[in-house]
Amino acid sequence: MTKRSKSFIDINTLVRKNILTLKPYSSARDEFKGEAEVFLDANENPYPSPYNRYPDPLQRSVKAKLAEAKGVDPANIFLGNGSDEAIDLLIRAFCEPYQDSILITDPTYGMYSVCAEVNGVNVQQVVLTPDFDLDLEALPKTFDASTKILFLCSPNNPTGNLLSRDKIMEVLKRFYGLVVIDEAYIDFAKSKSFVHELAKYPHLVVLQTFSKAWGLAGLRLGMCFASPEIIHILNKIKYPYNVNIRTQDLALDALDNAYRKDIWVDEILTQRDKLVKALRSLKIVDKVFHSDANFVLVRVKDAPFTYQYLTDNKIIVRDRSRVTLCYNCIRITVGTPEENDKLIEALKKL
Repeated sequence: MTKRSKSFIDINTLVRKNILTLKPYSSARDEFKGEAEVFLDANENPYPSPYNRYPDPLQRSVKAKLAEAKGVDPANIFLGNGSDEAIDLLIRAFCEPYQDSILITDPTYGMYSVCAEVNGVNVQQVVLTPDFDLDLEALPKTFDASTKILFLCSPNNPTGNLLSRDKIMEVLKRFYGLVVIDEAYIDFAKSKSFVHELAKYPHLVVLQTFSKAWGLAGLRLGMCFASPEIIHILNKIKYPYNVNIRTQDLALDALDNAYRKDIWVDEILTQRDKLVKALRSLKIVDKVFHSDANFVLVRVKDAPFTYQYLTDNKIIVRDRSRVTLCYNCIRITVGTPEENDKLIEALKKL
C-alpha cells in the first residue's frame, strides 16, 4: 500500500459528483426546529394516537444520549434501519455504478457484497490468513484506483475474532478510500472501539448496532460514526423518516438503562466460556475457534450432517461449511444456559 498522509484526504473528492451537488429532499420536520403547539405543516392526521405524528427525521434526542455514551459529538452520528442501511448508503454515495469498487475480506459479512451488487458496484476480495487475520501483503495487490471503500468486520462474522488492531491502523494510514470498520460485536470483545480514532482519520467510518448486545434486533437500529462531512452526505440521501417513533423511544429507554446491556453481556460471556469448554469435550468436534463475539465457529466431522441433525431436533445453527476457510464449520450463537445445555446434550448423541 502506498503511504499517503491522512491530511491529504478530502472526503469531497471521494463522493460521487451527482451526490455532492444533490439538493436533498426537505421534509416538513426538517424545516421546523423548536417548540410549537399547533402542527399544520406535514399533512398528518390531527387526531391523537401514539403515532399520528412523523418522527424526528434526524433522531436528535437519541443522538444526544448516544453521543454522551460513546464520547463523540452528535454530528458524528448517523442512525439507520439497521447497519445495513448505512452500508447501502455509503456504497451509493461514494461508488459510481459500473465504475468503482469496494474491497472486502473473505470470509466476512455477506451484506457488503450484496449491497454493492445491487448498486452495480464491483466487489474485490482478499482472503484472510489461515488464522483469520488481515493479509497486509495481499491487500495492496487486490485493490486499484477504482477501489473507494474497504469494509472490515471486527470482530469478524462468521469467524468471531477481532482483526489485528495494529494491521487495521496500518491500513488507515495507507488506504486512500473510506475504511469502514463494522463493530457489530464489539461489546463482547476486550478491545476498545475505533470510534475513538475518528478525529485522527477523516476517512474512517465505524458501524455498530443495537441488535446484538443491546437485545433490540427486532427494532432494526444501526449506528454509524464518522466525520461530520460523511454524516452530512448520508443524511442527504437517506429516506426522510428512516427511523420510526417507536424505535426512537425504545432506543432512548435502552440508553437510559444501559446497565441491562452490561448484565446481558457479562452473562453471555460467561455462557460463551462454558459453551466452548463443553464443545471441546465432544468427539464430533475437531476445533473450536477463538471468539471475541457472542457466537463461536466450530469445526466438526461433518457440518452439513450435523446441521441437519440439529435442525431435526429443533435446534437451529448456521452451516458455514461452504464459506472460505470454514470447511466443515458451523456457527453457534451463545444462548441461555438452558438452550446451550439442549445443544450439548443433542451433540453428545452423535
